[in-house]
Amino acid sequence: MTRSRVLLLVTGGIAAYKSCLLARLLVQAGFSVRVAMTGAAQRFVGPTTFRALTGHGVATDLWGEGDTDPLDHVELARWADIAVVAPATANLLGKAAGGIADDIVTTLLLACERDLVLAPAMNDAMWRHPAVQANLATLRGRGARVVDPGRGWLACGTVAEGRMAEPEEIFALICELDDALPPRDAGATDLPLAGCRLLVTAGPTREPLDAVRFVGNRSTGAMGFALARQAAGLGAEVTLIHGPVPSPPPRGIGIVVPVETAAQMAAAVRERLPRADALIMAAAVADFTPDSVGHGKLKKESLGTSWCVNMTRTTDILADIVQVEKPAGLKVVGFALETENLLERAAAKLRTKGMDAVVANDPIADGTFGEGLHRVTLITADGDSEAIGPLDKRDLAARILDRLAPLLRPGGGAA
Repeated sequence: MTRSRVLLLVTGGIAAYKSCLLARLLVQAGFSVRVAMTGAAQRFVGPTTFRALTGHGVATDLWGEGDTDPLDHVELARWADIAVVAPATANLLGKAAGGIADDIVTTLLLACERDLVLAPAMNDAMWRHPAVQANLATLRGRGARVVDPGRGWLACGTVAEGRMAEPEEIFALICELDDALPPRDAGATDLPLAGCRLLVTAGPTREPLDAVRFVGNRSTGAMGFALARQAAGLGAEVTLIHGPVPSPPPRGIGIVVPVETAAQMAAAVRERLPRADALIMAAAVADFTPDSVGHGKLKKESLGTSWCVNMTRTTDILADIVQVEKPAGLKVVGFALETENLLERAAAKLRTKGMDAVVANDPIADGTFGEGLHRVTLITADGDSEAIGPLDKRDLAARILDRLAPLLRPGGGAA
C-alpha cells in the first residue's frame, strides 16, 4: 500500500530546523513529501536541504522561480492528502484564520481541502496572546488538528511554553491521519506511474579539449525532456540528469541534475541508481574523451597545420555501471541511435546490455535531433517491436510511456 502524500509547509521560525527531521521521518516511513517554504523560512533553512531529503523540488514563490511552477499553489494543493504546517508561526496562524493568501504557503493553505496539521512555535507571550488563541480556535473549528507546543528552551532565552512539538510527535499524528484515509492504491484514479521512482538521462555530454573547445554531439535533450515531463504527468517521481542543452528542463520535475561530461553523468547515475525503480537512458553520452585538457585556450599557431587528439573510451554507463550495480527489480530502457542496420544493432544492444526495452532511431533517415516529426521503433526483451510515429517528441514520449507503463511501474512485468 502507498502511504499518503504529505505537503509540508515551512514558515519563518527557528524551529524550521526540526522540520528537516520531520521530512526525513516521513520519507523513511514511505510517505511522499513535497515542501513549500515562505521567504522567512528560507532565512533559517535552505530549499536545497529539503530537496535532498525529499527527492523533490521545493516551492518557494508564486511566480515560477527556482523549482516552483506558476501553478504549484493549485497543483500541490490537489496533490496532497495531508497538509502540515511546521513550524506554524503566529503570523501564519493569523493569515490562515483570516483567509489571507499573499505567498506560496498561505495560498496553498487556502487552496488545499485536505486534512490539516498545525504545529505552532513562538515566544511564550505570543503563544498566550488572545489573538493567537482565537485564531487557533477558528482553525480548530474548521477541522485543523493542532499539535500544541511544549515547554522548553526558547530562542529568546527563556524556558517556557511555545517550543514546537518534537518531530516524532507530529509524525505520530500524521500516521494516525494516514491510517484513517482510504488506501491510495485502491482507488480507480491512480496514475499509471504512481509510486515509480524514475531516473531519466537526457542531452549530450561535452568533453573538453581546452578552456574553450570541446568534443560533443548534436543531441538537444528534447526526447529525454519530453519523456521526463510525460512521466511526471503520469505520476512518476522523476529525477532528470541532463547534459548541456539549449532549452531549460521542463517544470514539475522532482530533481534536476545538470552535468557536462560523460564522467559527471556516469557519477550522477551511479549515485542515484540505488533509489530508482526504473531508468530511461535517453542521453547521448560521448564514447571517447580527450586524454589531456589544455590550460586556457590552445593557440592554433602552437598546434601547427594539423591537430591530433588522443582520446580514451568513457565509462559505458549501461554496461559498466547499471549492469554491475543494478538494484533488484530495476527496469532499464535504453536508446539506440544507429545509421545502419538499425533494428539489428538495437536488438543486439538490448541483449548485451541487459535492457528490458530499447528505443531505436536513425537521425539521418528521420532528422531525429531537435524538434519536428520523428519515428522510432520500440523493441522489448521478449522480442516484440512496434513502430511509432512520425509524431512530435511530446506525442512520441506519450506513446512510448503508454506502452512501457506496465513494465516501469514497481512490480511491473512485461511491457
